[in-house]
Amino acid sequence: MPGEIIPQHDFYSYEAKYLDENGALLRIPAELPPAVRDRVRQLAVDTFVALECSGMARVDFFVCADGRVCVNEINTIPGFTKISMYPKLWEATGVPYGQLIERLLELAIERHQGEQQIETSYHPAG
Repeated sequence: MPGEIIPQHDFYSYEAKYLDENGALLRIPAELPPAVRDRVRQLAVDTFVALECSGMARVDFFVCADGRVCVNEINTIPGFTKISMYPKLWEATGVPYGQLIERLLELAIERHQGEQQIETSYHPAG
């Protein structure tokens, strides 16, 4: 689910992002027309897949006044504090914090098990 960060300081500093509970308002869901919201969601998935990410990531966007959507960055280790956007977005979609942690652990274990099947040495015959 797309969310929107509305800074409450002149500059969106480290303090505003991570320390000041009033440093930014988080609007979840973002107030976007349905077509723009769908575009953001699809671009987030496309970005994640194109970069061959696994586990978790948060894809950040700029939405222009004319409705154009531009990927700003992908954050493969998004914040996980009580004021962070990532867990709040999942909670708004019906995945509470504990369940999110469990799912991320499951994904990590699955990835580890898959990587154990990869042959990383070369043993020539003979």
